[in-house]
Amino acid sequence: MNIDFHYGVVYIVARTAGMAPAEAVTVAHACQYVDDATTSGILRFAGGETFERFATAHRMFDYVNTEDDQNRLVWTPFHFLPAGQGATLDEKAICRPDSAVAREVVRRAIRQRGTETALHRLGVTLHTYVDTWAHQGFAGIENLANRVHRLESEDCTEEGWLARLESATRHLIQKIEEDVVTIALPVGHGAALHFPDQPWAVWNYVDGRGVRVERRNLPEFVQAADMACRAVRGYLAGREEFDTEAGLPDEVKSALTTLLDTNRYSNDNKRLQALCDAVSAGTIPGLKEPVPQYIAKGLGSWKYKATGLQGEDDSGDRPRWSEAFEKSDYRRFHDAVKEHRFVTTQEILPAHGLRIA
Repeated sequence: MNIDFHYGVVYIVARTAGMAPAEAVTVAHACQYVDDATTSGILRFAGGETFERFATAHRMFDYVNTEDDQNRLVWTPFHFLPAGQGATLDEKAICRPDSAVAREVVRRAIRQRGTETALHRLGVTLHTYVDTWAHQGFAGIENLANRVHRLESEDCTEEGWLARLESATRHLIQKIEEDVVTIALPVGHGAALHFPDQPWAVWNYVDGRGVRVERRNLPEFVQAADMACRAVRGYLAGREEFDTEAGLPDEVKSALTTLLDTNRYSNDNKRLQALCDAVSAGTIPGLKEPVPQYIAKGLGSWKYKATGLQGEDDSGDRPRWSEAFEKSDYRRFHDAVKEHRFVTTQEILPAHGLRIA
């Protein structure tokens, strides 16, 4: 899923579930920031203080995408949560929608309600949870399930990718592109390109095991939003069995379904803007308000507000540690990330027969 869902839809879901605007923004921001927090390592302050961060995503085409140990610590706990189903590691590592593992991750986040990192932890958890629908069938480690062949979609086939090329050379280049992408991106859904993240996409492919996979994203995305609503209601009520909570009201579900289906900009930021405009216009029943702008990096970002640093690589003068840093969204997000990763990889997954870190 992209920013239109992780920030826009999650904000809508949180507000619909009864969360106050400021809290909903924090949850939605943390949910999206999982895709944007690409700086890892030690943050060093001018006075000698230090703070450890874990990256929750890799930069596009970063070389560590091909390092399996790194993938297990980034893609697996945050983007391709293993369902723990099957007999072998490869089978257990595959992501499945709304799995028992995924529900336990949500329950553990609800259990942290009332702590200083609770909202950020919920946002991180919702990112992982809703991605189990979009990323189903793929794995955060090298796996035959990640290999994609004969990829087709109702509105974009393999031929469509290369429509501007001369027809005489198109078939050959398509085959080369398919093979290169599948081999070069062995982790996650990289070889499936953008199709898993487009709410309206209807697509199919054959995976590396020879299994034909049929996907229809819209009902899956709507179900993800509905279950996220239940999770937020469970959080607000302090009830870990969130699946028994009410989901999206029918009129909200209908309006959201139409938005996700008709908002077909290829640029996900344009899709987010369309969602925000719809909320401002009152298109979502019971919700008519401006949605605060999301700023990933640079001026106005969580990192900038906490440290004064604008770059991804901590370039510039070392910041001064202060009480304001301790209270910042940036610090709380990274501590929530550490909590989520530890609980997921060291407690929940091993309890389901899967040791990956």
